[in-house]
Amino acid sequence: MVLEKVEGKLLWEPSRQLQENSNIKKFMTWLEETRGLSFQTYHQLWKWSVSDIEGFWSSLWHFFNIQAKTPYDEVLEERKMPGARWFSGSTLNYAEHIFRHDLSEEIAVIYETEIRSQGKLTWDELKKNTAAIAEYLKSLGVKRGDRVVAYASNIHETLTAFLACASIGAVWSSCAPEFGIMSVVDRFKQIEPKVLFAVDGYRYGGKDYDRLELVKTLQEELPSLQKTIIIPYLHEHPNVDELKNAALWNDLIAKYKGATLTFEPVPFDHPLWILYSSGTTGKPKAIVHSQGGILLEHLKILSLQMDLKKGDRFFWYTTTGWMMWNVVVSGLLTGSTILLYDGNPGYPNYDTLWKFVGSTKMTALGTSASFLTACMKAEVKPKEHFDLSHLKSIGSTGSPLPPSGFEWVYENVKEDVWLFSTSGGTDLCTAFVGGTPLLPVHAGELQACALGASVKAYNDRGEEVVDEIGELVITEPMPSMPIYFWGDENGMRYKESYFDVYPGIWRHGDFIKMTSRGSCIIYGRSDATINRGGIRMGTSEIYNALESIPEVVESLVVDLPITSEQSYMPLFVVLKEGVQLSDDLKTRIKQAIRQNCSPRHVPNDIFRVEELPKTLNGKKLEIPIKKILMGTPVDKAVNLGSLLNPEALQYFLEFKKNRDGC
Repeated sequence: MVLEKVEGKLLWEPSRQLQENSNIKKFMTWLEETRGLSFQTYHQLWKWSVSDIEGFWSSLWHFFNIQAKTPYDEVLEERKMPGARWFSGSTLNYAEHIFRHDLSEEIAVIYETEIRSQGKLTWDELKKNTAAIAEYLKSLGVKRGDRVVAYASNIHETLTAFLACASIGAVWSSCAPEFGIMSVVDRFKQIEPKVLFAVDGYRYGGKDYDRLELVKTLQEELPSLQKTIIIPYLHEHPNVDELKNAALWNDLIAKYKGATLTFEPVPFDHPLWILYSSGTTGKPKAIVHSQGGILLEHLKILSLQMDLKKGDRFFWYTTTGWMMWNVVVSGLLTGSTILLYDGNPGYPNYDTLWKFVGSTKMTALGTSASFLTACMKAEVKPKEHFDLSHLKSIGSTGSPLPPSGFEWVYENVKEDVWLFSTSGGTDLCTAFVGGTPLLPVHAGELQACALGASVKAYNDRGEEVVDEIGELVITEPMPSMPIYFWGDENGMRYKESYFDVYPGIWRHGDFIKMTSRGSCIIYGRSDATINRGGIRMGTSEIYNALESIPEVVESLVVDLPITSEQSYMPLFVVLKEGVQLSDDLKTRIKQAIRQNCSPRHVPNDIFRVEELPKTLNGKKLEIPIKKILMGTPVDKAVNLGSLLNPEALQYFLEFKKNRDGC
């Protein structure tokens, strides 16, 4: 089935009941009753939130009833980026807000993996386990500011370890166990952790991967480590005899059973966790977020933008090496049940994840645009095989979801579901453009800018533009912006990452178009822009054009300069199994790009590849591939340890060699 690509086509509108019962509507009513502020539309509310930013963020503090041990002196000391200081003087604890709900025997977590059958934890069980691990960490001398790391899967033990860490004011960081050992070392060595949590192994796509030897190597590479806790996952009784200072998770839970969970008050800007940039072209940046900044931002994005409430069941397919894991954990802040799945969502077929949606009575599904488009290409029809009656919303992120992907969801998943595409980043650990239950959904568009996110599109002259593609910038500070990069003593790496083009204004590195009705369209990374004959185009526009070609599974395009006026643009495509790259298929591909993008962006050549090289988070390597094809040595163009499938680079190295020989 080929779905018609109609960008901007109206696909869904929120019912009056959904709008009136939404958290954001309650917030608007609260603003009117307590502050005398009346807003009739979402866009009016957004405009106020990015103009009176002190008033907006302080209103969230009171609306969400932030439990502070000491009150704040000032909402924002100075409007500046970088260096904004929020809610100075206040002390609080993120984990305390997780457990402030009176939900004791209700379900907090539902989990399932390729190894473990579906299980659950009540709020009381989660709290007791967290208390036990927190007590153990304190017995080791772990105190606030110390770093605790995890080389662990998306399982309930990892969640518990993080909450225990946050409760005592220690700083958390995690990598998924599929990360290669040097990728983990590159990340963790920067921050000198005291304690490591690690799984003994994991299963993905039906194949087992033992990790104890890598944990041993990790211990050798991290001299700051004092203790390692092994979580039995692949094996019920893993042998840890060859590991130094190792303990088993189950022993600790049993030994410290009955401990009381307490919460260490920390300043608003005290580090909560450290996330990392992809590290594809250098050492990963160690991005530090604050307890208070994440608390406020995640309450806002999850409650007001995604409309999560007590009784909801919230899921996003992720690993512990992606920021969406951190967002899922924060779903507990809303009193929702969070759902964890560890394994390949497409194994043994794409029904696996949809079966999980139905069996858990999931209300909010989050996934990637690539998963949805893969289901579309495979002609999966979830609504015909699974009970999706509880499903209210679907979130998509990771890359732009093409219009055909939107239409596939409404035709094959659920016609009355609220589908919102979001875009943000590890840098702020949130989405700054995305969904709202107050606005309609249009194919290929993100509904609106998030509250408190002053997102704009800038042209080459640094001027704001509407209905034109421009650089995505943020013109006002937000509390979840990084407080610093770990080890970046003078802040230069931080400034160079976001503020080198527009001083005092955050440049994110994406292309965006703000429509006149307030919605947004993301066009991919601006540094992967293709400029042909003076017409600039984001690579996602070309990828979207190929959605009408069912034989093409995915694609990658680069533009290689020859002279100041000439360039060579090859397109690399992954095709469905058994499909050949015939002349007829090449013609249809070129016609689709000519008609849906522009004649100037028709590729010079089209090549079939078995797979595209991707980062550990599944993103295509556009810029490194371009650098390699332009002659940059592979070790300088890309950090091999940051790749999911480094062997896929070999094709492009051969391509470069053969092209040079022509």
